[in-house]
Amino acid sequence: MRNIPLAIALIFYSAGMVSGQVNNPAGPETDVGSHTTFVLMVPRGAPLPVVLDKEVRIQKEGQPIHGKIAEPVYAFDKLVIPAGSEVTGRVMRIADVSRRKRAIAALDSNFSPPRDVEITFDQLTLPDGQRVSLRTHVSPASQGVLQFATAPEPGRHDKNTKQNAAVKLASETISEKKQEINREWETAKKQVTAPGKMHRLKKRFISELPIHPQYLDAGTRFNAELLDPLDFGTEELTPDKVRIVGAAPAEGSVIHALLKTPLSSANAQKGTAVEAVMKEPLFANGLLVLPEGTLVKGSVLQVRPARWLHRNGQLRIVFHELVPPNSTELKVEASLEGVEAKNDEYLKLDTEGGAQATTSKTRYLIAGISVGIAAFSSDDMLNRTLDGASGYNLVGLAVGALSRSRVLAIGFGVYGAGMSVYNHFISRGHDVVYPKDTGMAIGFGSRVARPPNSAPQTSPQPD
Repeated sequence: MRNIPLAIALIFYSAGMVSGQVNNPAGPETDVGSHTTFVLMVPRGAPLPVVLDKEVRIQKEGQPIHGKIAEPVYAFDKLVIPAGSEVTGRVMRIADVSRRKRAIAALDSNFSPPRDVEITFDQLTLPDGQRVSLRTHVSPASQGVLQFATAPEPGRHDKNTKQNAAVKLASETISEKKQEINREWETAKKQVTAPGKMHRLKKRFISELPIHPQYLDAGTRFNAELLDPLDFGTEELTPDKVRIVGAAPAEGSVIHALLKTPLSSANAQKGTAVEAVMKEPLFANGLLVLPEGTLVKGSVLQVRPARWLHRNGQLRIVFHELVPPNSTELKVEASLEGVEAKNDEYLKLDTEGGAQATTSKTRYLIAGISVGIAAFSSDDMLNRTLDGASGYNLVGLAVGALSRSRVLAIGFGVYGAGMSVYNHFISRGHDVVYPKDTGMAIGFGSRVARPPNSAPQTSPQPD
């Protein structure tokens, strides 16, 4: 099926289409000839992307929280919540810390382990001053940005000219989408009051103290999942607006979606079903092709969990179906072109949409320093101080500097060296983890059907 017939599309939308997650409960408001109006609604369960614009010191339940919408929010084909819209809420609960957690933290000279903080956002203020009441369930979001795979450049003498042209077009389109998403992220960062260098140094020092306050940093991101839908009025639907809705996206098209199926290379299996939902509409030459809310279905193609000796996990997913709201499915070939990940996760994407966790090369330097401190100890105060700091952070540093016992300081150093070697070379590696609502860029094209030359194994391997 290349196109949804206009009459069928009008029936779908006039029946109350809002997004890929729920139907429009209000239904059509008027139906005059071929013109239909329907309710624009952000459905229950949709996550509002919120970024804290100022640092918050956690002090008590009920204290106010202020943030801004980090990325634009759409309903069908309309922008309904611009980036930068203000949201306000409060701290609902500050959890106690268990004895076990306190004991483990104390072993690392931390007597103020972080407490779980539950917050909520209950009011949205749009740029025009309109205020909208909210009920939300708030969870942490990824603190990173989308990383993109790079499509291979076509060779000059490759015989398959048409295929090369398609690959080049896909690469250019992906580059445009990357720039667009980066612009959105830059807009979000402009909403944040960034602390100065001296403030950051002060915070870093305070965080190393055995007893220290807890903060939510400016720029911390959350997903505020709606517990009630948000109504943003109506839009008139004309035949021209829907005449190509449901057509297969052109090769090289890229959509921005949110993952609905949490995935991890630690427990995923080959063939596991994967679902994502489009967060922005897709247009071609000014015409709507796929509305916000279109469901994207796929599966896990290859997976390998992390293993001992610090071998990292791998995960590859592909997408093969599109389901526009209230419509039948459309077969496609699509793969992951970008995924939202923290800067310190060291996630690497290949040109076929596969992901592999990587490890920073600084592990060799860190482990080498720890071993060197333990191996070349002497009886002077400087070396005792370094030994203590290596094994037991700030408390170890103080003990090493003030204690006259060389054996005690060396013990700290040996402990630190051993833990460094274990953590960086012996322990299990890192798994590829995609939490629910992870942002993804999904590209369409036949190149996704070809597995990479060095594909990861498709079943867990024994340790």
